[in-house]
Amino acid sequence: MWVWQLVLAVGFGIGSAVVPFLNAEAYVLGVGATHALNPLVAASGVAVGQTIGKVAMFLAVRYRPGYAASKTKEPKPVDLDTRWGRIVQRNRDLTKRLLDAMSDSRWGIPVTLLSAFIGVPPLYGVALIGGASRMKTVVFTLSVLAGRGGRFILLALGISAL
Repeated sequence: MWVWQLVLAVGFGIGSAVVPFLNAEAYVLGVGATHALNPLVAASGVAVGQTIGKVAMFLAVRYRPGYAASKTKEPKPVDLDTRWGRIVQRNRDLTKRLLDAMSDSRWGIPVTLLSAFIGVPPLYGVALIGGASRMKTVVFTLSVLAGRGGRFILLALGISAL
């Protein structure tokens, strides 16, 4: 009986990882409050599903067509005398700093863990930035699984105790 609960939870987790208005926390809280499903099985399944969905987003960014070619060519120069040119340059500088931080294990792993567990910064954005960085796929996967697993299991245990 727990197998279909797990499959259902994994499916919802995959959907909620990609479609932002499907709320995984609400699913886990609803399951725990109604006792319609085993809350721990549902929480574990949603965590696995969310991890699968976020890793799919991570890999979609990493292996998108033209990504390797875009890394080698120089960006177009901007006119720093114009307001638009300064905005574009600031955006490039910020993007480079974010990608460098996510590529560094001192920052990439803790940021991914915090994002997966607490939700700040949003995991949706972290998955996209992580895919564009040099972060290893295994490291990203394990960080998301640990963070999401801890978050959803604590939610399920907390609501099911009521």
